[in-house]
Amino acid sequence: MGEQKKGNAAEQDLNQILKNRREKLKNLQDAGRDPFQITKYEVTRHSTEIKEHYDDLEGTEVSVAGRMMFKRVMGKASFCNVQDQQGSIQVYVARDNIGEEPYKDFKKYDIGDIIGVRGEVFKTKTGEISIHAVELTLLSKSLQVLPEKFHGLTNTDLRYRQRYVDLIMNPESKETFIKRSQIIREIRRFLDDRGFMEVETPMLVSNAGGAAARPFDTHYNALDEDVKLRISLELYLKRLIVGGLERVYEIGRVFRNEGVDTRHNPEFTLMELYQAYTDYEGMMELTESLFRYLAETVCGSTTITYGGVEIDLGKPFERLTMIDAIKKYAGVDFDAAETLEEARKLAKEHHIEYEDRHTKGEIINLFFEEFCEKELIQPTFIMDHPLDISPLTKKKPSDPEKVERFELFINTWEMCNAYSELNDPIDQRERFAAQDAAFEAGNEEANHTDEDFLNALEIGMPPTGGIGYGIDRLVMLLTDSAAIRDVLLFPTMKSLEK
Repeated sequence: MGEQKKGNAAEQDLNQILKNRREKLKNLQDAGRDPFQITKYEVTRHSTEIKEHYDDLEGTEVSVAGRMMFKRVMGKASFCNVQDQQGSIQVYVARDNIGEEPYKDFKKYDIGDIIGVRGEVFKTKTGEISIHAVELTLLSKSLQVLPEKFHGLTNTDLRYRQRYVDLIMNPESKETFIKRSQIIREIRRFLDDRGFMEVETPMLVSNAGGAAARPFDTHYNALDEDVKLRISLELYLKRLIVGGLERVYEIGRVFRNEGVDTRHNPEFTLMELYQAYTDYEGMMELTESLFRYLAETVCGSTTITYGGVEIDLGKPFERLTMIDAIKKYAGVDFDAAETLEEARKLAKEHHIEYEDRHTKGEIINLFFEEFCEKELIQPTFIMDHPLDISPLTKKKPSDPEKVERFELFINTWEMCNAYSELNDPIDQRERFAAQDAAFEAGNEEANHTDEDFLNALEIGMPPTGGIGYGIDRLVMLLTDSAAIRDVLLFPTMKSLEK
């Protein structure tokens, strides 16, 4: 009963606080001083900028604006803290400097209010760089109460649902998203310097191909046609290679109708790039150079730390074929297993569950996922996948059961997927037919025949290297973030109404 009474009292206190804030707003509006009528405020400096350039700015007048996060009233003089995008800065507010009536108004301000401050840059007796206010302006009235602490496991769900509060209360969260923006900016700079052209391709498609995933279905009313949200960027970008744009890339949202966990969100950011006249070896060089460049420019070092583990992006990345990785970590040689029956026998011996529809190549992939992925902490290129799990990839001339493909693994995660792209339209049609059959057999993630794409290949596509990167996972790695939701501003959440 005692706890219930405390809870009720806290709720009543909160209701009274919210009521008081609305009354303060009404009083301002009745007095003709509605803060919501203010349309702009001239900001000349930001908090961190003032602190970093104090020697140049001491004694000069500045204007800052932001959210008041702290206030201490002490008679005729008070202090408050204003938080802007860069950080926060202390403001000294004296009645004799701003005037008696404005000082009375200031004392009524609430934590969370957005204010403008004009004043002189100085240092307090304790050495804190501050602003000596000569004018305060209430720019927006906060009608809600900010939490005192907005972190910890108990509030994780609320942080994701109310990211705006998380950004206010958690500087490290804001820093993650600032770094995310920097990562994408540096990716663009790296690719632009290599002569790549950024393009945009459709999100609503009649045939969602280019990856093994279930699409979201929707209906286009104007055309009375069912369409899908894209699961990949691949097939349209390859059409542009056919059209003579030799180096193209796109950074865009894709949508996959599958589960949510620490590394998966149904809508996420993918980057794909395609380069004519190169192969998967060229894509390996580009990828290794890109990851090293991002570590240096964004993190300041080619050695990064994730979850307390050092990851070295500076030395040459290890290269292993998928078959050799399974040999190394499971002690099984699939080159010696020539038939599907032999592959099934190995799966049973090693307690790998498979379905009747699974091919030999799919069983090899199941082995890799079970025994190898968890071992791949340092950057490792896994190469030369089985043909039947790579429907858009060129066969290896020396071994037609394998393809020229690689995935980069870091911290046990797949970071990207790359091919020497299949440009033989006859071979591609046969593989699409195999994918159609797999779909009919129950594989909802199989590709479907795309006639227009086949027509493009018949027009002629040059030898091409292509690759896809999960941008969110890359941001997780470079910001030491534990979950994909920590690097998505507004992750997918189950509705609270259900």
